[in-house]
Amino acid sequence: MTKIVKIKTDSKFEDHGSYSRLVAVDNWIFVSNTAGRNPDTKEIPQEVGAQTRQVFANIERALAAVGASLADVVMSRVFIQEPKDTETVMTIVGEKFRGTDPASTVTCPPLGSTVYKVEIEVTAYRGAASAETEKRTISL
Repeated sequence: MTKIVKIKTDSKFEDHGSYSRLVAVDNWIFVSNTAGRNPDTKEIPQEVGAQTRQVFANIERALAAVGASLADVVMSRVFIQEPKDTETVMTIVGEKFRGTDPASTVTCPPLGSTVYKVEIEVTAYRGAASAETEKRTISL
């Protein structure tokens, strides 16, 4: 029997838009596009690097709620408000995913508010961190 777990936070956006922060379907885990708002203080850092680190803290907190971690991430989607911030954001993304190497999409669309400098969405598979992994290099 398939088991679905839906994780909500106290975000007014989740209630308004009727969505969950995270949905786990058996071992597949889908984390909604996540901004850098600190859940305790409700503040958003102004500096893009600090905001990116807060995004990851929020995602890690959501994944931990279902027994997973960043090491289980198999796909990431990174949305950066300003193209000039791409190097800063991707340096932090690289630090966080070093060795995990998920598939990734990076784009610079307008976000829901100019206060958001970066948002990240991930798909994870519980247990991927300990799965046998074969890495190959090909030419494109």
